[in-house]
Amino acid sequence: MLSVRTATPQDAEAVAGVHVRSWQVGYRGLLPDDYLDGLDPDDRRARYTFGITGADQPSTVVAVEDGVICGFATTGPSRDADVPDAGELLALYVDPRAWGRGVGRRLVVDARERLYRSGYTEAVLWVLAGNDRAQRFYRLDGWRPDDRRQHQEVWGVTVDEVGFRRALP
Repeated sequence: MLSVRTATPQDAEAVAGVHVRSWQVGYRGLLPDDYLDGLDPDDRRARYTFGITGADQPSTVVAVEDGVICGFATTGPSRDADVPDAGELLALYVDPRAWGRGVGRRLVVDARERLYRSGYTEAVLWVLAGNDRAQRFYRLDGWRPDDRRQHQEVWGVTVDEVGFRRALP
């Protein structure tokens, strides 16, 4: 049975593993192989701030199936000056071993609901350019490209991203 709950500091190791594995599989062909092969969950784990609360702080939930964390989603206020009143889906990653089982769908629905309950009527997100799988997923959930593009350094590599947005709820 799949459940979703708020992430705790004790979840950092499992979330880091999901994060790295999803990048290594999902971004293969989009980012250099040597870069993806060198990703280390220990490097990622130290960056999480689970348990810190506040309206201006990111909030993370984890998807748990049979006692194992198989995905996570992080939401918060938009980081973009051009959409200051929007909420943002900052991250949504599912362990590749759980792809196609509804975990991502459950997480994105929960993320939208959390943003709406926080008072947002619009949400934005960024997707790696060329990540057709993710773009299809978000389009099926009602997100639309919004003509924003950015180059950003993420985990030590510069990526090209495209913006999406949708109305809430």
